[in-house]
Amino acid sequence: MSASRTGATGNENAEAALLRAPTGGAEPVLIAGGGIGGLATAIALARRGIPAHVLERRDTFEEEGAGIQLGPNGTRILQSLGVADGLRARAGAPECIRVREGASGAELACLPLGQWIAERHGAPYWVVHRKDLHAALLKAARAEPLVALATGFAVAEAASNDTHAAVANDAGQTRTGSALVVADGVWSGIRAKLFATPTPRFSGRSAARSVIAREGLPAEVSASETGVWLFPNAHVVHYPVSGGEELAIIVVVNDDYGDQQWSAPVLSSWVGERLPACAKPLRALIDAAPTWKKWGLHRLPAQPSWTRGRIALLGDAAHPVMPFLAQGGVLALEDAAVLAHEMAAEGPDVVEALRSYEHRRLPRAHRVADASRINGLIYHLSGPMAAARNLTLRMASGERIMSRYDWLYSWRAD
Repeated sequence: MSASRTGATGNENAEAALLRAPTGGAEPVLIAGGGIGGLATAIALARRGIPAHVLERRDTFEEEGAGIQLGPNGTRILQSLGVADGLRARAGAPECIRVREGASGAELACLPLGQWIAERHGAPYWVVHRKDLHAALLKAARAEPLVALATGFAVAEAASNDTHAAVANDAGQTRTGSALVVADGVWSGIRAKLFATPTPRFSGRSAARSVIAREGLPAEVSASETGVWLFPNAHVVHYPVSGGEELAIIVVVNDDYGDQQWSAPVLSSWVGERLPACAKPLRALIDAAPTWKKWGLHRLPAQPSWTRGRIALLGDAAHPVMPFLAQGGVLALEDAAVLAHEMAAEGPDVVEALRSYEHRRLPRAHRVADASRINGLIYHLSGPMAAARNLTLRMASGERIMSRYDWLYSWRAD
């Protein structure tokens, strides 16, 4: 039996009671978490004829945040889930990633996106507001007869045995299913109980985000492209969202303090003081931000296993990655596609399906995490190392640089 706690008789008795919860009928896959990963998993399962029950701890389904970048490996999954068409009008397809030196504004590289990457990988590169992506997934999930959605259910205990998985909240309400997918984020309480994982550690970096009306901004920051500005120990990324009406901006800087909050308000001065020498167009963009929300970037060591019996981790609950390759949300979409594929392929053997999911996803997630970490080091170089980086970017063609990421963007669930 897999259980939520080990070593204490009282807890073992509680787990046994939980697993005696009544079952019946075609048991759904339970999904703890109604974010991007959880909803995508429910839709992917339903499209393979497998019922799913999403349990969201908050009282409403909503998504916080600013923008999210979706490479072809992500938009291809949205197409397969039937979500892309409903999202298209709110998505941007930037023509390139334009990399600049942050203080002077000097261009270092122009990396092709747009038609070039769509033709190369068979799917577009999109930038969207996180709330628009979440809304599109939620609409698709609600339209699926095999998907049930519940809010206000915070999973406090979880366990599994040879026949089913079960969860309970603090009020003692229980739900049972054929499996439990844990998609409740980097601070997953379920993971902390089920798996011998350490507490995520602060990386020494924080990110601040905002969304700004695009009209009236300098051309250097308002063009239909993703902008990246490099500083010693900091960088800025921006791109159009909300159907081109707004610009999402993310500022990543060194920081001495990081808590568990995802949306801690900070003053504009907090951002400005950490980027004192900005090129004029970038300064205009930063000054135009009406509000800023900050979150600390935390690391979790690579986990040797994401599954335990009929229970599996997914998305940030399994593999939180630094945001230096724009793949955190996309990895959750990849997880969802593979988990649904393996559940359908293995039929009633749920435990083997989850093992196959883990076997396929672990190496991929580790590789992306390593590449993200290396990108972060490169972005934040200073002194002679930064000068060498800048020279390399100027000398290499954008197509050649982007071709190094074929392994990332060409990934397919099948």
